[in-house]
Amino acid sequence: MKHIHACRFVYNHSLEQKIRAYEQEGKKLSCYDLNNRLPVLKEEHPWLKEVNSQSLQNANKNLDNAFTRFFREKKGFPRFKSKKNPVQSFQVPQHYTVDFGRRRIKLLKIGEIKTIFHRMFTGKMKYAIVSVTTTRKWFVSILVDDGQPAPDPSPFCLDTTLGIDVGLTDFATLSTGEKIKNPRYLKNSLQRLKVLQQRVSRKVKESKNQQKAIQRLARCHEMIANQRNDFLHNLSNRIVSENQAIAVESLNVAGMQKNHCLAQSIGDASWSTFFTMLEYKCRKYGKTLLAIGRFDPSSKICHQCGHLKRDLTLSDREWVCPDCGTHHDRDINAAINIKKFALQEQNLVGVAGAERAREPVDPAFSREEG
Repeated sequence: MKHIHACRFVYNHSLEQKIRAYEQEGKKLSCYDLNNRLPVLKEEHPWLKEVNSQSLQNANKNLDNAFTRFFREKKGFPRFKSKKNPVQSFQVPQHYTVDFGRRRIKLLKIGEIKTIFHRMFTGKMKYAIVSVTTTRKWFVSILVDDGQPAPDPSPFCLDTTLGIDVGLTDFATLSTGEKIKNPRYLKNSLQRLKVLQQRVSRKVKESKNQQKAIQRLARCHEMIANQRNDFLHNLSNRIVSENQAIAVESLNVAGMQKNHCLAQSIGDASWSTFFTMLEYKCRKYGKTLLAIGRFDPSSKICHQCGHLKRDLTLSDREWVCPDCGTHHDRDINAAINIKKFALQEQNLVGVAGAERAREPVDPAFSREEG
């Protein structure tokens, strides 16, 4: 905890120094300038000498990377770190050892720690991240270079590509016609969360009983997050292992969550996390992830003849094409169209049917949600 508090203190102090130097002198402090000021800072605050100096230098490096992302990628301006964040961490760049036989990890200024290893690994160890959750569980994540190149993407065609349409009634609808039920872990635990939150508010502030109640509430939140992550990992693993290419729709999830009626359900579904898992697992196993634009009207187009039904509303779960008479399930039709649109962008021969029309599909959500 000393390492975590020290790294957070150095990060916030360096951020304040960068802002003050730019506003008063018009000067930009680099990572090396901030590291050169660390000895003086340690003299002012002797407790900083009790932690690993390289972890403090890495805090400045992380701040410098945050400013780089702000200027290059137009990300948010770096903010001060709070001790109330649910996950606190610090980095150990080098000079740590891992002993699988004795199940120990040795960290500088901390010593040997008894560890339960998730897996054995071989290769060059880069840096380790030590983190603690609100339920006081400690984890060490180690970046390892195994020296193996990433696999080349496998060739794919119409039959080996899967289209996925995500929603709220069903978490995912596949182009094969399969529907994955939305587990709704948060909704199923809301009553329990309300009871635990009431118990926290009724305790005396800063008392031991309040801390115990906070821990019980945090464990409930952690259980919900673990359930959701387990579901997403299992589903993404199955989809990636069974297909050579996966087609999804680009969603503006942050914009959709501005609808307060659906914000909680959208957050509980965790579409962004699901797409992130698909992305890195496809890259790891040599598969291809295809994405279509968020304004492609996948639900309004008949995948058989390409007819565009402009008057289709969000409440219409099924509809019949007036041209060819095909009866459509809204979500299955959308998944098939997502697959076809993605393959058309790849200029694959033999992909016929729906023709694309770029227009906002729904002014409220910027997509057709189901």
